[in-house]
Amino acid sequence: MSKSIRLSEDAYERLAAHKREGETFSDVVLRLAGERSLMELAGILTDDEADAMREAVEERRARRGEDLENVADEMRGT
Repeated sequence: MSKSIRLSEDAYERLAAHKREGETFSDVVLRLAGERSLMELAGILTDDEADAMREAVEERRARRGEDLENVADEMRGT
């Protein structure tokens, strides 16, 4: 099923400027909207890859916390 929508000339031109070869305007809108269902992401990582990513995120959070503490110490003059 499809729907018709009205666009101003400016909006149409902007959308058309983003259109890639072989894409429909529906494809362009979906690509630019960029929202995906979490279900589309399910299963893209192996268990090992997911574990590695989880560890990397935890390490980055810890480093970020340390960085923020260092900045706070500098601001306090300690």
